[in-house]
Amino acid sequence: MKILITGGAGFIGANFIHYWAKQYPQDQIINVDKLTYAGNLENLKELDGSDNYKFYKTDIADFAAINKVIKDEKPDAIVNFAAESHVDRSILGPDEFVKTNIEGTYNLLKSARENGNIRFHHVSTDEVYGSLEMDDPAFNEKTPYDPRSPYSASKAASDHLVMAYFHTFDLPVTISNCSNNYGPYQFPEKLIPLFIANLTDDKKVPLYGDGMNVRDWLYVEDHCRAIDLVLKKGRLGETYCVGGAAERNNREITYKILELMGKGEEMIEFIEDRKGHDRRYAIDFSKIKSELGWEPEVDFDEGMKATIEWYKKNEQWWRNVMTGDYQKYFEENYSKRD
Repeated sequence: MKILITGGAGFIGANFIHYWAKQYPQDQIINVDKLTYAGNLENLKELDGSDNYKFYKTDIADFAAINKVIKDEKPDAIVNFAAESHVDRSILGPDEFVKTNIEGTYNLLKSARENGNIRFHHVSTDEVYGSLEMDDPAFNEKTPYDPRSPYSASKAASDHLVMAYFHTFDLPVTISNCSNNYGPYQFPEKLIPLFIANLTDDKKVPLYGDGMNVRDWLYVEDHCRAIDLVLKKGRLGETYCVGGAAERNNREITYKILELMGKGEEMIEFIEDRKGHDRRYAIDFSKIKSELGWEPEVDFDEGMKATIEWYKKNEQWWRNVMTGDYQKYFEENYSKRD
């Protein structure tokens, strides 16, 4: 099988490539990434030189460019991770979110259709469903869309485009809407890796508002297994919600990191809350469990220990991200090729 992965230099995409290369070493992996600030080829340096791995620095918002890659490579399947995903950045500048998340997804769908109706899986988020009150039932595949930020609105639009291509053009598609991921290779602007980095340097950790916003936390390798199952066995034209069965508020997350890193609560700095900060997300993953037999395998405490251990062992990786040195990797290892 030849699988084309967009956004493969990012957090979840890179973990998925590592997962796929390990599970299916005979398959060919095509990685397409624009290499924005969140794209880091150091995430995948172990695959450099592999006969089964190829990288294209390509923007999915450029139809001619991405269509050429798809036309030339003729993949059996496309998995779309490529997205602008940081809510704070979407508030400061929504333009890139519309361009990448909506126009980019449209270009991929158009190209998949024009090049033989390629199997297409779209990776989305639980944020498209809006915000829950503390006693509300968890999101499921029938929950009405109610996005609250430019980021979640752009992802909601992309989900609708994917389903429109299934119903109108019979493109073989599936969607997965996941909860908050954590684990190796996460860009340290997100809560868990940012707090680990700050505490390593004895800096305080910034906690929004009252710290009581709740998220459902999913270990990234569990997410990769779910996508694999949906891609191989999921019903076409269906959405699958993927959650971690680990609802925690941000205070709980913070105290867990402090505990595991041997720090006290004096390291917490409460800051002004984010605009439009959704109060709670939670995922009901009973559909993917009943249809495909998937459920999370990594317990939250176990996953947090593994994540902190990874960041401790890979300190140079996240320091390169903090300084921007990671962006030299493409120039030093790819730009002079061909």
